[in-house]
Amino acid sequence: METILMILMLASLAGVIVFFALAFEKGKGNKRRDFMKSGGCLYAFLALVVILGSNDGILLAFLQVFMLTAFLGVIIFTALAFAKGKINRLKNFAMAGGCLFVLLVLALVVGSISDEAPVAKEATAKASIEGQKTDLNVNQEEEVKEKEEQEAKEQAQKEQEEKEAREQAQKEQEEREAEEQAQKEQEAKEAEEQAKKEAEEKAKKEEEERKAKEEADRKAKEEAERKAKEDSVTVSQKQAVAMAEHYINFMAFSKSGLIDQLEFEGFSTEDATYGVENISVDWEEQAVIKAQEYLDFTAFSRQGLIDQLVFEGFSKEHAAYAASQVGL
Repeated sequence: METILMILMLASLAGVIVFFALAFEKGKGNKRRDFMKSGGCLYAFLALVVILGSNDGILLAFLQVFMLTAFLGVIIFTALAFAKGKINRLKNFAMAGGCLFVLLVLALVVGSISDEAPVAKEATAKASIEGQKTDLNVNQEEEVKEKEEQEAKEQAQKEQEEKEAREQAQKEQEEREAEEQAQKEQEAKEAEEQAKKEAEEKAKKEEEERKAKEEADRKAKEEAERKAKEDSVTVSQKQAVAMAEHYINFMAFSKSGLIDQLEFEGFSTEDATYGVENISVDWEEQAVIKAQEYLDFTAFSRQGLIDQLVFEGFSKEHAAYAASQVGL
């Protein structure tokens, strides 16, 4: 709005200068009209100056423009009353008086508005101050509210962090307790396995000791029995043992055949039996040797050889074994 008024002011000022210059450039016939145009532009310029420079509002500015117009009317019509003839003088004075009346009325109105303006300004200023105070209070309340919200947010965040810290500490405690429990269980399991292993080793050792003791007791018993037997053996029985070992070292015999041979040598059946039973001999091996001796001197079938060996006192099993061993 102010920009438009400034443009109009410049245009009015330019019109004043242009029309004032034209009034002196052109002839007398147009001079009066150019002066009137220049005056109109000056009037418009002054009116715009009053409006643009007014701080009391648009109404007061227009009233001041009307006052200026009425003042100019008083001057112009008074000048015309003296410049023209007596015929129009009364009319011009009446017009000048009318303009003066309008000027006075407008002056009273403007004065009244001017008196009310400070009160309005004061009320406006007071309202502005109160508004500023209200805005300040609102701003303060907003700041307090924002501060409270920030504090509440920080408190909530702090509580959340404390809660998370407690949960993390509890979780770590539970994990630590679980690890300790697992370690204790592992240690208990290892201790149990170790105890079981030691018990097994102890039982094994005890079993070995028991078996060793039994073996020692058996050997001691056998030795005692052998010694007692040796102490109870007669000279004839000893000779029978010696004779049986002598024969078995040079010839193959069955058990019954060797007993018969000792009886043939004059030993009793008891002594001969004792002598044969107390020598170390493998009767299957004796059967194989005897079978080979027969085959070295004469031919035999398998069954014939088996029958011959049975006749010599070998069992059927030993005779069959010997026949197989010599290739029959």
